[in-house]
Amino acid sequence: MNNVFLQYAVLIVVTLIVAILITYLLRRAINFLIQSNSELLRVNPTNFIFLRNAIAPVIYGIATIWIFYEIPYFNSLGKAMFAGAGVIAAIIGFATQKAFSNIISGIFILLFKPFKIGDVIELDSAKKGIVEEITLRHIILKDFEFRRIIIPNNLINEKVIVNSSITDEKIRKHIEVTIGYDSDIDKAIELFSKIVHDHELSIDNRTQEEIDNNEPIEDIRVIELGDFGVKLRAYVWVKDNKDAFDLKCDTLYQVKKVFEANNIEIPYPYRTIVNK
Repeated sequence: MNNVFLQYAVLIVVTLIVAILITYLLRRAINFLIQSNSELLRVNPTNFIFLRNAIAPVIYGIATIWIFYEIPYFNSLGKAMFAGAGVIAAIIGFATQKAFSNIISGIFILLFKPFKIGDVIELDSAKKGIVEEITLRHIILKDFEFRRIIIPNNLINEKVIVNSSITDEKIRKHIEVTIGYDSDIDKAIELFSKIVHDHELSIDNRTQEEIDNNEPIEDIRVIELGDFGVKLRAYVWVKDNKDAFDLKCDTLYQVKKVFEANNIEIPYPYRTIVNK
């Protein structure tokens, strides 16, 4: 009897030592992976600290199950305990499935890095902003009105994401203006082109071949003959999303002043009634 008791005691001690050793090694390995990916994402590693801490309960839980399985007395006791805990476990699992979904989605974001801190992203739900924080539960977007938008990770993985910063921050901004049908369209295009070309935020994105062929820096195209006027669109390259917004605002302001000075009408909706 004493020999059996001694064997069971040795089994418990050895199992606990192995569990402690595995926990230590896994925590070190996962900590290294978290630190490496956190630097790439520019995220504070404490955002992911609970993932590392979750290793210990999992390993110790497996060790406990192993001890219950190997020792007959604990085996019978464990079956009775687990039978009663099955319903509770099912309820807890159902209640926490959303939380686990967010955690798994956060791990995917951490590994595959569709965006990082500082990227300008836009979701298909028209939410747009700068990624300010990434955790395993949610991301925080700072929109351009300086409001914070908190989005759960499982929703992020189901959305189409437009990332303006993922490989190249340059943007080809479209700026549209409408002129009246009686206005000189060639003069309007010339003035419009000069306004965007002379702006300090406009950049030259032409290839060397295009430069050698004296192709214009930006295109001005007629894109619509509308009900009230002719719509022109300028295609202008800028450094990033912020410069794109600033350039558009400045250009529209200059267009209003320059077109008025040169008798180029910017029409508004009106109707001509002909009385026969």
